[in-house]
Amino acid sequence: MAVRKMIMGRKVGMTQLFAEDGRAIPVTVLEVGPCYVVQQRTAEKDGYQAIQLGYLPYDEKDVRRAKELHSLHERRRTNKDESGNMKDRSKVDKEPRGPHRLTLAVYGHFLKHNVPPLRYLKEFRVAKLDDYAEGVELRADIFAAGEKVDVSGISKGRGFAGVVKRYGFKGGKASHGSMHHRKPASGGATDAARVFRGSRRPGHMGAEQVTVKNIEIVRADPERNVLVLKGAVPGPVGGVLVVTMQERPTIERGKGRFVTFTALEGQQ
Repeated sequence: MAVRKMIMGRKVGMTQLFAEDGRAIPVTVLEVGPCYVVQQRTAEKDGYQAIQLGYLPYDEKDVRRAKELHSLHERRRTNKDESGNMKDRSKVDKEPRGPHRLTLAVYGHFLKHNVPPLRYLKEFRVAKLDDYAEGVELRADIFAAGEKVDVSGISKGRGFAGVVKRYGFKGGKASHGSMHHRKPASGGATDAARVFRGSRRPGHMGAEQVTVKNIEIVRADPERNVLVLKGAVPGPVGGVLVVTMQERPTIERGKGRFVTFTALEGQQ
């Protein structure tokens, strides 16, 4: 499904706002953007139509090291003869030391599209590529208060959890020597002499992608690149989140059982 609006950001935390009638509204604050359109995917070349969006630039020292490494490889390439041997051994420099946080391949990808190196890349299907040229910067001003968005992120990791915490099992009695407090109890049928696939057992919990749909935007601050969303969103504080508005039709319910579908803006 095509995406109408999209942006990436990080979770700052939760707080509350008070409405005009005095109601306390629990909200989550997101620091979004700036994001850059790194690349366009076309149906003629790639078989589908989408854009590649980047978020969160690398540290200056990582970019500086990648630039030095890139210039070193260019000097080595021009210093070779037709057989591939070095013309002048004195011009061969040593590679800069340090961790490879920004690899040369990734740096070359951003250099090719004239975009600063960014840590996170994600593709989004769009209806029109003309609205997202390469190098375009996306900020919080593309959203407005009152709009409904979908938020995706990696949930908090809970490690190895039991069935009471993982699936909400009731558990056994807490007293009178039951010796059966938080155990999973019966394992189901035993005719097949095996455990059936999909049975609810203790295991790894959390640390998976979760999407919460139709979250209302309470406030959008373009100056500080902040979005204030109603309710909770997945992930810990500082976790990377993806905020999207899907190109889905709205439903207008009329009288009785008749339902009419009205397309979104720009669609028939």
